[in-house]
Amino acid sequence: MKKLILSIALVASSLAGAQNNTGYWQQHVDYEMEVDMNVENFQYTGTQELVYTNNSPDTLNRVFYHLYFNAFQPGSEMDVRSLTIQDADRRVADRISKLTEDQQGYLRVSSLDQNGNDLSYEEVGTVLEVELDEPILPGEKATFNMEFKGQVPEQVRRAGRNSSEGVALSMSQWFPKMAEYDFEGWHAAPYIGREFHGVWGDYDVKLTIDKDYTVAASGYLQNPDEIGHGYSDEEVEAEGDTHTWHFVAPKVHDFTWAADPEYIHDKRTAADGTVLHFFYKDNDEIKENWKNLQQKTEDLLIFFNENIGPYPWDQYTVAQGGDGGMEYAMLTLITGERNFGSLVGVTAHELAHAWFQHLMATNESKHEWMDEGFTSYISSRAMNQVMETYAENPHTGSYRSYMGLANSGMEQPQTTQADRYALNAAYGASAYSKGAVFLAQLGYVIGEDNLDKTLKRYYDEWKFKHPTPNDFIRIAEKVSGAELDWYLNDWTRTTATIDYGIKEVTEADENSTKVILERNKLMPMPIDLTVRYTNGEEEMIYIPLQIMRWEKSAEHENWTVADDWAWARPTYELNIDKPLSEIESIEIDESQLMADVNRDNNLYTPETPEETSEEEGQE
Repeated sequence: MKKLILSIALVASSLAGAQNNTGYWQQHVDYEMEVDMNVENFQYTGTQELVYTNNSPDTLNRVFYHLYFNAFQPGSEMDVRSLTIQDADRRVADRISKLTEDQQGYLRVSSLDQNGNDLSYEEVGTVLEVELDEPILPGEKATFNMEFKGQVPEQVRRAGRNSSEGVALSMSQWFPKMAEYDFEGWHAAPYIGREFHGVWGDYDVKLTIDKDYTVAASGYLQNPDEIGHGYSDEEVEAEGDTHTWHFVAPKVHDFTWAADPEYIHDKRTAADGTVLHFFYKDNDEIKENWKNLQQKTEDLLIFFNENIGPYPWDQYTVAQGGDGGMEYAMLTLITGERNFGSLVGVTAHELAHAWFQHLMATNESKHEWMDEGFTSYISSRAMNQVMETYAENPHTGSYRSYMGLANSGMEQPQTTQADRYALNAAYGASAYSKGAVFLAQLGYVIGEDNLDKTLKRYYDEWKFKHPTPNDFIRIAEKVSGAELDWYLNDWTRTTATIDYGIKEVTEADENSTKVILERNKLMPMPIDLTVRYTNGEEEMIYIPLQIMRWEKSAEHENWTVADDWAWARPTYELNIDKPLSEIESIEIDESQLMADVNRDNNLYTPETPEETSEEEGQE
């Protein structure tokens, strides 16, 4: 755990950093849990001791716990939302409404005390509302002891039993989990189907389960020699019918596990020392892909280490389970019956979440685009290298999806809470695609080198914290020197779009050409204008955006910086010191990294005599 110790020390030294004009702080939790799982009826009981440290400047009179499994009951908010939304997730659809009592999920608290004193509490859907016996003052700790019981639902969404691929247990969001409290207050959102937010802490979990089951989990196994199952070189016989697995997960904000009696367990040590664990079903049709996946996973890990920052834990686990792909602390659950490219692709995305969510733990419910979008951006870059496709722009799919959203009339601002998008499709395109374009386009705005430096400094300053959009854009400003509040505001808090065009190109005189550009939509951008001449030469004319108070460094050997363009001026006049007859073409944003929603007006080429006469003939 040597890498983690260094990271925690760095976190401790940086807690005085600034966020949102207040001294930065974050809460802390330590969990000790003992759980008994009955694999015959998929019911379990547990005890939990939670030590809560109030690092806030506020006095807390109540707390909230998430009870996620209560979502998998007919009539829950998740069920009703799926039944009423226009484009329901096909994995959910009406399935929750049809669950019988022994198929549905629940999570119930049997007892709860604070420092030995019983508490009053109320279960409200997927949230437990708790009135405290005594307030938790700033800087104080409180110990909560709880007894709870649960039933694992039939696998519907992310978690559950008996997945479509036959995995027995996918155990995410399975325990009563303390809600996050930060500078904005409590975040006890009900579980309707979207994202999560959690408190940093250390987990110590003992799990008792049928001896034939192999367990994959978030933490480090403490008793491998008592367990076997591929964790040690020796096979171990249990004295009774069960094994007790003991895991410790330091500095995480979630704990997840999966279990199956047919799991194959492979291990691989990556070049950076990280131990990679792979758990997949004993199925001849998928074995070859899962074996080949292991080298690619190491390649992906090394890519993210180099392009974001070092993975701080000593292990990472890829386990077959769930209903698609979903990231958790030190572990991901993915469906495994895929072609090889898809298997690597989903692993790339979920592994990237180890950085953009489990290291920089944004509030996913409020800033889902920072989680999913940043992950989509960096995983596309990683896949481009690891799969050796080497596309010039690996983000074209994200741009295409965003363009569809922007021109659909269904777009909502990215400040929309994750559950409150009118359509699932609008959420997906906004969080994943528009979020990825935010980064790719930022590279256009401030330069690729500055973007790369921004990602690494973001990691250095915000790992093991809860950064906000403002925290990220301030890093980009410090790295580049540009003013970027306009970019964050217009892209994420509005649905304003970008459309710049070449309005007119005329001969100014026999030695120069006049070009008039126009801004047709509301969002401002700096302009990269490529001019090609008939003699084969090429020039890049950079038009700075005035409100950036900054100029981008040269990105072309023939680079010219023109006068600033102020946003309020809808047109811009540029003079090129070449006659019109010597111009072959003029193009706005040849890189196509600017998310211009109408590229039809971005390219000018002179008409040839043949074209002119043909058009006249048609008239």
